[in-house]
Amino acid sequence: MKLHVSLDVKDINQSLNFYRTLFAVEPTKVKPGYAKFDLASPPVVLTLNETQGCCDRVCGLNHMGVRVESLAAIQEAKQRLEVAGYKTLDEMNTTCCYAEQDKIWAQDPNGYRWEVYVFKGDAEAMVCAPGDCASGAVKAEEQVACCAK
Repeated sequence: MKLHVSLDVKDINQSLNFYRTLFAVEPTKVKPGYAKFDLASPPVVLTLNETQGCCDRVCGLNHMGVRVESLAAIQEAKQRLEVAGYKTLDEMNTTCCYAEQDKIWAQDPNGYRWEVYVFKGDAEAMVCAPGDCASGAVKAEEQVACCAK
């Protein structure tokens, strides 16, 4: 199990420079407007999503997640959440953030979005690119996964 944090950033290149320096490693994936650091220590998957709608403020937290090793672990999390009264949303066999994944989504009482997911492999497409939500290219009911707030 590994923690996942996705940040909206104003400038991907400036952010890459900062996180390369902070972690003293190169990112594991860099695509237009997107970067991923998959760190063993601390055990975290940090993704950076360039978002044009941030203006002069800190863009902030996009979502958080827990990367698990199997579909069974996703189903166990789904069952725990639903038994406790939390709604979940399935996204199986999806392409998001330049990766093939199976996942579920849930929201905590404060509105923070969490995904529980299995990384199945790299992909060449973002699918839901930063800015798609704000432009109306993605319907409100589909604004999960990679779309910024």
